[in-house]
Formats: sequence, C-alpha cells, structure tokens
Amino acid sequence: MKFQNRISRRNFVCTTATGAAALSVIPGISLAANEAVAKIRLGFIGVGIQSHGLLNNLMKCPETVVIACCDVVTTKVEKFKREAQTLNDQKWIGEKHEVIGYKNYRELLNRQDIDAVVIATPDHWHAQVAVDAAKAGKDIYCEKPMALTVAEGRAMVNATRKYNRVFQTGNMQRSWRDFRHACELVANGYLGDVKEVNVSVGPPVKALDLPEVPAPDNIDWDMWVGPSLYREYSPVLAPPVEDLNFPNWRSYREFGGGMITDWGAHMFDIAQWALGMDESGPVEFIPPSKHAVIGLQMKYKNGVILNHAHWFEGAGVQFIGTKGKIEVSRDFLRSDPPAIVTTEIQPTDKHLYKSDNHYQDWIDAIKKRTKPISDVETGHRTSSLCNLANIAYELQRHLKWDPKKEQFIGDTAANMMLSRAYRGKWNYLDF
Repeated sequence: MKFQNRISRRNFVCTTATGAAALSVIPGISLAANEAVAKIRLGFIGVGIQSHGLLNNLMKCPETVVIACCDVVTTKVEKFKREAQTLNDQKWIGEKHEVIGYKNYRELLNRQDIDAVVIATPDHWHAQVAVDAAKAGKDIYCEKPMALTVAEGRAMVNATRKYNRVFQTGNMQRSWRDFRHACELVANGYLGDVKEVNVSVGPPVKALDLPEVPAPDNIDWDMWVGPSLYREYSPVLAPPVEDLNFPNWRSYREFGGGMITDWGAHMFDIAQWALGMDESGPVEFIPPSKHAVIGLQMKYKNGVILNHAHWFEGAGVQFIGTKGKIEVSRDFLRSDPPAIVTTEIQPTDKHLYKSDNHYQDWIDAIKKRTKPISDVETGHRTSSLCNLANIAYELQRHLKWDPKKEQFIGDTAANMMLSRAYRGKWNYLDF
C-alpha cells in the first residue's frame, strides 16, 4: 500500500502498520517529493526561545511538516516562520508547504488541515490553549510544567480524554537512557528498599515585584497576559527577540511556578516515575521554617520521603536505599557502590516505557492513537506535585493530601489555592 501525502485521521491508524517499514528507511531531513510519507501537519503556538529547539527536533521526524505558527509578538512570528520555512523546503524537496503566521491562536486552531499543535507559551497559557486545542480535534505536545494549578491540570486531562487526543508533555528526560536506567534500577529493587529521595532544584515561586515600563509596539501585551490578572509590561517577562536568554516570567506567581515547577517538572518527574507514582503523589507536605526556600519534605503513603534538598550544585535526583544510593542528572549517572549503575536490567525484570526520542515517540503515538511516554495524566501528576510544593511553602504549615480526590484534607484555605481566577473572557473549563 502506498501512502498519499495527505492522510485522513480515519485512515491513519489502518495504514500505520503497512507504512512503518517505509518510514523506517527515510532520512529525517531531506525527502524527495515522490517519497511515500504520511505527513503530520503541525502548528506551533508560542514561538519564543524554547520553540526553536522543539522545531528542530520535531522536524527530524520523517512525517512532520510545519504549516502554521502563532505568537503575540510579531517579530517572533517572523523569525520562526523563516526558520520553519527553510526546514520545510530542505526536507520536502520539490513541494511547497507555506508557514502561515497568526497572532490569535484560535485562528490557527480553526484550520482543518492542522493535525497537531505544539504549545510553548508561558505556563499561564497552557491550560486554556490545550483545552481549546483538544476541542478543535488537535493532538497536543505541551511544554512542561504542564499546568500552573492542579485544577488546570485536571481539566487538561479531562479535555484530552473527552476528545480522544494524544497528548505528550515535554518531560523529555523520560526519553533519556540514564534517567530510564536509574528508574528501572530503583523499580526493580537493585537499590534495596528506597527510604528517601532528594531532588535538587531551585526555589519556589515568588510574588511579582518588577517595575512597569511601556510595552513595545510589536507585542500585544493584553493578549500576552491573557487569562492571568493584568499587570503592566516588563522586559524581564517578555524580552525582545534578539535576547537569546530564557525569559524570567517563570519565577513569578502570576505567570509561572518558580524553579520548583520549572526544573521540578523534570526532576520530581523522575522521582515519581521510579517510585511508580505516575497516577498518584505524596500524601503529606511538611514545609521548613518560615521564609525558607529549600527543605520541604513530602511523604508517600508507603513511607518513602521525598525532599526538596540542595544535595549538589545543579538539578538532579538522589535515591537512597538500603543497598546504597543512585544519583542522576543531565551530566552524570553514578552510584555508591559504583557497581549498581553498571547492572544490566534483566529480561525478567520490570521494564519501564522505553523511548529514545521524545518527539518521535509523540508522532508514533499519534499514528497509533496510543498514549506516549509522558501522557497528559503523567504530566498532570508531576506538575501537581510541584504546584502543591509551592502551596506548602506559601502557607508554611503541614498539609495532608488525598491524591485520589485531589484535595487537601481538612484545609479549606489550601484547597482554594488549587485553582485561580481567570480574567475577562477566558475560561479553560468550557469544554
């Protein structure tokens, strides 16, 4: 069977198995026009600095083509369009796939020829855009942390399930060999009984205290703020396109969750994976002394303690068990005794979901209509843990949590912090 260049969702699943062999021999960067490849047409929503890495990684997947992008900053749209168009032209030789730019993401979602979207907006936009994308019938790749609040995350899960979408969260460390190996060693008892896990990431979220300045003409600032409570522009929140540093909206409560959610979405995610808690979480949150920004203790029902702890200069996870310890970061995988991490996982051991490419894993899941390695429920549980940690630091009291009901036990004030008010016309619950 020969694929057509455009394939309907109805026929996609039926043709996937036949096309697998053909796809496996196609290089990921330069394809002749007569190659039999079923295209997955992508739209990017939020095209700041993070989107360019996502663009390059996703365009290495044989099936992808970018046909739309959206941002409230016009100079970012123009830069992304140029890069995406160049990659399209290099990859799909002899074919014309024009990248169209938009300022309002709902115009992009209205296009029937877009199969899937990549959401790389600031965190405060994730829930609204993802719910709208699910309603529009688009599959979704959403950058981490998945949601700014627990309620938003649950709504994203519910919308994804209601509309039968494939949702990959950008917790790409799950597709890295060292992190998977560390988690499989823990899950199979090579560390003995795990008593404690120490996660090194930065501080919790803080209140926004930036001076206000006039917004430049190339940005629709009201739309940038979107569903969040309004505040005036600062270049710290939305720097100009030529600034290649990551913007720092992520540190402030109105738009992000601090390093607890930014790096925690990676490292707490690995702890959850290793401990088999992808659909659960801790049941107690015990904050440190007043004004502390490190030292939160979290307890699981089985007695394992998860600490927000500064155990080395960087972001990483330390598992401590009865037979030693394992430490993993993006720079190392090591253990004490050293032989633990050189142990090969046996065929009879428990094997975790294996993905060697987070982006191709999402594309393959779209074709097969299956859950990818970092499905929406997984992303929600990880971002929830991070958001709950922020609440504990802010309230400075011992909190008990019910992971099944997703409610604090006997604490009305804490439960009020599981969601946030939306401004104006925006309503992520409308699905």
